[in-house]
Amino acid sequence: MESEKLAVVWSSGDPEVAHKACFMYTHAAQRNRWFQEITLVIWGPSAALLARDESLQQRIREMIDAGVTIEACKACSDSYGVSDTLSGLGIDVKYMGRPLTEMLKAGRRILCF
Repeated sequence: MESEKLAVVWSSGDPEVAHKACFMYTHAAQRNRWFQEITLVIWGPSAALLARDESLQQRIREMIDAGVTIEACKACSDSYGVSDTLSGLGIDVKYMGRPLTEMLKAGRRILCF
């Protein structure tokens, strides 16, 4: 069921939003199995922030280890020149317009930060 799947869209370039809201909830949701499947989508300015912030990179590694699927919008990361950096973190960098649209049309839960 799509209602048991969550996509968290992280677009904020504010590190406090990442640390104190987005990552905190996403990681807790995975650890506590609040959803069967959790995907974190890196979109827009968050891509540039992640590429330069080592503490956020560490949190991403922890979420990957916990089982969160991490994807980044290639168009966004290309525009900031950070696609290779994000790929090097183990993030699936791809064009996200169609996948996000498919998630929405399927009725997946979407949370935006």
